[in-house]
Amino acid sequence: MISLILSFWLHFIVPNAAIDPCKVYGQIYEVELEGMADYIVYIEDSEYSADLVVYEHENSLYADHPGQWHFVENKRFANAYVYFTKRKNMADFIIAFTDTESFAGCNR
Repeated sequence: MISLILSFWLHFIVPNAAIDPCKVYGQIYEVELEGMADYIVYIEDSEYSADLVVYEHENSLYADHPGQWHFVENKRFANAYVYFTKRKNMADFIIAFTDTESFAGCNR
């Protein structure tokens, strides 16, 4: 009974508790509707306060580690759908973009 209540609480009260931003990499498709997204993401200016530092690759073959994203125009090729929100409190996780590939990765 306690595990049922706990799982309910984790799913509905803390919906992003099970989301690991470190597992989001590869080909990314940006959706325009929040309900179509796998992940709701807030973009932070500072790399230090972000959960994930993202480097945008030109070639999808190189986007194979945490924080390495390649944006695709065709949603059929995407590994994940993301929606960029302007409300930080609504985000599943927070990212910051970097111009240096070696800085990409998890900030945990």
